[in-house]
Amino acid sequence: MATLLIAEDDEDIAIVLARVCKRAGLDVLRAPDGQAAFEMIVEKHPDALLTDLGMPRMDGWELIRKVREHPEVGHMPVAILTGQLAPGDPRAAEAEACAVLLKPCPNDQLLATIRALLQNGPHEHDQRCEV
Repeated sequence: MATLLIAEDDEDIAIVLARVCKRAGLDVLRAPDGQAAFEMIVEKHPDALLTDLGMPRMDGWELIRKVREHPEVGHMPVAILTGQLAPGDPRAAEAEACAVLLKPCPNDQLLATIRALLQNGPHEHDQRCEV
């Protein structure tokens, strides 16, 4: 079973995301902020990361940067789920995110994106990396 780490500081949103993903057959880890997420990633090596951007202690941008710089987990597929970006915002590509989902995101779109990330698996990242 594939493991997804959800980094989301809003507890209600995190619960709903986890429920949707668990019902789809994923093993789900949750972190309330970027620092906790990074520590879980290094310790548990999940198969993919779904992260919000606006979080305490370490925001999503910094989390993605630290993941990309880490030698053991740097190739992990990462999706951003946020209400803070406009479609086509270049910062997502610059951060080497594989996908961007805008809140509110329909469950079928969320799951299709996560499945695509998991199917791609760990891979090299550059500014053309998209799902």
